[in-house]
This record gives sequence, C-alpha cells and structure tokens, in this order.
Amino acid sequence: MDKPTHLIEYETMLLGRFRHVDRSAYTLLSRLRMEGPMSIGQLSDAFCLDVSTLNRQTTALLRDGLVERIPDPEGGMARKFRLTSAGERHLDEEHARNIRGLEKVLADWSPEDVAAFAAYLKRFNTDVERLGGRPWPRPERSRTS
Repeated sequence: MDKPTHLIEYETMLLGRFRHVDRSAYTLLSRLRMEGPMSIGQLSDAFCLDVSTLNRQTTALLRDGLVERIPDPEGGMARKFRLTSAGERHLDEEHARNIRGLEKVLADWSPEDVAAFAAYLKRFNTDVERLGGRPWPRPERSRTS
C-alpha cells in the first residue's frame, strides 16, 4: 500500500463499516428523498444495478414499511416507490446518528480541516459521477441536524 490511490481505496472501504443500517437501504432511501418517487427502471439507471437486485432491496424496504408503491404521479405506466412517513423517520434517525458520529470523530479537527475534507469528498464523488455519467442529486443547501 505504498501508492496514495491504494490508501484511498482502503480508507474508503473502511468508511462503510460503521453504518447502523444496510448501506444500500440508506442510499436508496436517500435517493428517493432527493428525487421523489422513482420506478424500478429509474432506480436501475440511477444506481447502475440490475432490476433483480433492486427488486430484492425494494422488497425489503416495502416489508419494513419504509417505502410504498404508488401509481406514477405523472401518469406513466410503471408504479413508483415513495418514502413512507416511517421511511422518512428512519432516514432522519440514521442521518442524525451519522452526523453525531462524524461530530465525535472530527471534534479535534479545525473548522478549516473539516471544510477542506468535505470539499475533497464532494470533489471526489462528483468526479466519479461525471466519469460514470450518473450525477447524484445534492441538496440545494446543507442540512443541519
């Protein structure tokens, strides 16, 4: 692991180990919050995953009452998935837990270091999205919790 890219790969892999909920569920719920209702096809395009994988993931979310299937609000044929109020609460709780954890980890960092780290993460993610041709929606303003 003598190359910086090797270190980045390893450290980004480690980032996922502290999630309290399934990372795919958290990401899917977050995308539905940002985009609004989405069909399996739209989710497949957004996540670059096959439909069978998304069917398994959405089935689990439906079973847990975190999403519901609704007719397409725009009149299309495909039914869409929408967050339920339980899904909103679940996502808010996980988001708040993640923020509290980050605040503990970053407590001794200077505000400038935290801002620089956030900017580098955003730059990294937006470059990945640009290369993959799949931009991720971002909030217009930072959420505070």
